Amino acid sequence: MLIASVFTFAACGGGDTNGGEDSDPIKIGVFGPTSGPIAAYGSAVVNSVKLAVEEINANGGIDGRMIEVYDYDTKGDRAEAISTYNRLRDQDEVVAIIGGTISGETLAVKELAIEDNMPMLTPTATAADVTIDAPSIFRACFLDPYQAAAAARFSIDTLEAQSVAILYNSDDAYSEGLAESYKAVFDEEGLTVTNYIGYTTNDVDFSTALTQIRNADPDVIFLPDYYDSVGQIATQIRDMGLEQVCVGVDGWDSVEIDYAEQVEGYYFVNHFAKTDPDPTVQDFIAAFSEKYDQEPNALGALGYDATFVMAEAIKNAGSTDGQAIIDALASIEYKGVTGTIRFDEQGDATQKDIAIIKLVDGKHELVEKLVVE
Repeated sequence: MLIASVFTFAACGGGDTNGGEDSDPIKIGVFGPTSGPIAAYGSAVVNSVKLAVEEINANGGIDGRMIEVYDYDTKGDRAEAISTYNRLRDQDEVVAIIGGTISGETLAVKELAIEDNMPMLTPTATAADVTIDAPSIFRACFLDPYQAAAAARFSIDTLEAQSVAILYNSDDAYSEGLAESYKAVFDEEGLTVTNYIGYTTNDVDFSTALTQIRNADPDVIFLPDYYDSVGQIATQIRDMGLEQVCVGVDGWDSVEIDYAEQVEGYYFVNHFAKTDPDPTVQDFIAAFSEKYDQEPNALGALGYDATFVMAEAIKNAGSTDGQAIIDALASIEYKGVTGTIRFDEQGDATQKDIAIIKLVDGKHELVEKLVVE
């Protein structure tokens, strides 16, 4: 059963945005898994969208018209995502959508959004296929090959690595794709990949792979996987006495919650860093923490940015007409929490800042920001 919540503020007078009565709210949809095993992903996005809408409406909305948000829980299920999309379009009559949160649900509604010419901006779906041949769909996050290249360049240029061992989840397209993209940079530079070892989702004993890595003695170890698996592997790395620095990706976000000691001194790339002194970042963290009594993660930061990007596009369009909003999105440039968001011809965020984070005493320490050409 679909359950929606509507997040809105009273309208405050007329404006210039066409496509409805001047006092009518502008309806935007957002969807993602807010229950089930990956509820943290959808909840982070939905909560950040609501926070952004609250701030936009408090400052007059879009040309005086308030934004009204309809949010739905997809449970991470493709069928639920399709039902959600249809309800947002037919019953709620939204003019644009922030979503989906994960790639599977976004791909599930891709063809519908194309057919309807629905302006859709996913904050966090990283699968390359999301925006291919999809003129109405845009993406606020960087793609996996981009972050893998940044991780590789940091390993080579800053850590001065001449060799690497890559340990990845062969059951997971995210992990495998990142491994391939990282390896490609080392291959192009003529550097050494000492080990390229896959494991399965159900594996819990990594001692055989880690013994091979210890014998090869690479300069760094690349672990492209989600935080729980990374924490388990890092524990065994420490137990076996391997001294190499490990490098990771955005899936590491929150690894310090349960594995701070095990990942001490390791590095990963992410969409933003909580210790970034940029006032835009710190203001967002303070506002989110005050409202929800917890710190935001990177998905939340992307959801927050995506909402402001969509609002600015609607304002620039001067209309709630779908094509006008799509055209405005295509030409937008917005400086947000996760860096400057601009889109290439395919609708992907291009030349985005990537934060290099060092894990120190259970905290995220910003090392540098990179833009990969």
